[in-house]
Amino acid sequence: MANNRYFCRKTGIMKQNNINTIVVVCLVLAAAAARVVNASLHLNNFVPIAAISVFSGMMLKDKRAIAFLAPILGQFLADVYFQFFTYIPGFYWATDMLFNYAAIAGATALGLGMKQVKPITIAGFTIGASLTFFIVSNFGYFAHGWNGYSFSGLVKTYVDAIPFYRNSFIADIAGGVLLFGGYLFMQKSLVAKMQKVEA
Repeated sequence: MANNRYFCRKTGIMKQNNINTIVVVCLVLAAAAARVVNASLHLNNFVPIAAISVFSGMMLKDKRAIAFLAPILGQFLADVYFQFFTYIPGFYWATDMLFNYAAIAGATALGLGMKQVKPITIAGFTIGASLTFFIVSNFGYFAHGWNGYSFSGLVKTYVDAIPFYRNSFIADIAGGVLLFGGYLFMQKSLVAKMQKVEA
């Protein structure tokens, strides 16, 4: 029985490491693919980048550098694709890009603080990450000076962005359900298998 428990624990650790590796690869591909598909279908901002980022922070909190890198790398790969293979500019104004990447980092940082993976917690953190991305990324638009450097210009920036945010918010909620729902399902399946081995 002791040997079985040791084997079970060891196997569980190995499986968790494998799962984390798979998660990193999937997050990078999901972030890149979501933007490419979004552009192909001409859906304004229908990309769950905040949900992907907060999920990365939650799943990889013991590997913080990788947690931040995964969604950022996905964003970067999509930018490279747009720049060299489409008519859409991938590398645009430096200020806007910097704030977009900072927004991804901010959403990821929220995920690092998630302690319990429960429906109410997931909803709260996903909405928080979506709002963080909206606030930070659009401040980059304002910082570039598109609407002038005044309070009215700042207000106009966010008001003009609301219609685009609607799609982002819906995409983030849907992405959060798929990502966290899939994670909970996998976790439940893994626990059930480990319990069978122990029995």
